[in-house]
Formats: sequence, C-alpha cells, structure tokens
Amino acid sequence: MQTKTTRLLGGALAAITLLGAFPGATLAQDKRQEAKNDWRNLAALAGGLTAFGLIKHDPTLSFVGAAGALYSLDRYEKDRKSQDKAARTRASLFSRTYFYRDGHRYERRLVTSKGHKYYRFKRVD
Repeated sequence: MQTKTTRLLGGALAAITLLGAFPGATLAQDKRQEAKNDWRNLAALAGGLTAFGLIKHDPTLSFVGAAGALYSLDRYEKDRKSQDKAARTRASLFSRTYFYRDGHRYERRLVTSKGHKYYRFKRVD
C-alpha cells in the first residue's frame, strides 16, 4: 500500500513539474499572462490532487495537494496584481535610491509611522 501511494505521489509531482516546465505556447500572450495562466492551471491540478487524496483517504496526497494549491493561488494573485501598469511603474521608481527632477535630487528614505515602514522620496539640496 505504501508503494502504491509513493508511486501516485511521484506521478502527481511529475505531472505538476511537467505542467510548469512546458507552459502552453501561445504566441499572442505576453510573459506575464502566460505565467499567470500557468499558476492558475497548477492550482487547479493541485486542487484535483487534494480531492484525489481525500477520496483515497491518503493524508499525504491531501496535504501536498492543498499546499501546492495554496502556493499556486498566492502566486497567481501576485501575478494578477503585477499586471497593473501603475503598480509596475511605482515598483520601478521605488527600486531606485535617488532620482533627479527639475534640477533637484530626491533621495529615498525609510519612514516608520504607526508601526508601518514605507519609503518616501525627500528633496535634497
């Protein structure tokens, strides 16, 4: 029985790996859309693995499937949010330590307010 479970688990992991390694080749989509679709598909596959594990009363398959589904859904959500042009522009700006605008230098500073940390640019003369 243990060997059968090990084989099923190995097969499921191989399927997930192959699905991630060979994404659907759609030339019209950009890389962000492809990555987002791959994470969505992996979440669905892992959810199926969870259901299979529950049906077969195998806690290992259920746990691995649930963990994979949760991770894939998290990555899908991050990729979905990263498609926003304003978010990408903001990330690009705050990845710099300084920039010049209208002849003035602005430097990135770490600010702590009410227990939250964030960056802000301050004009340096």
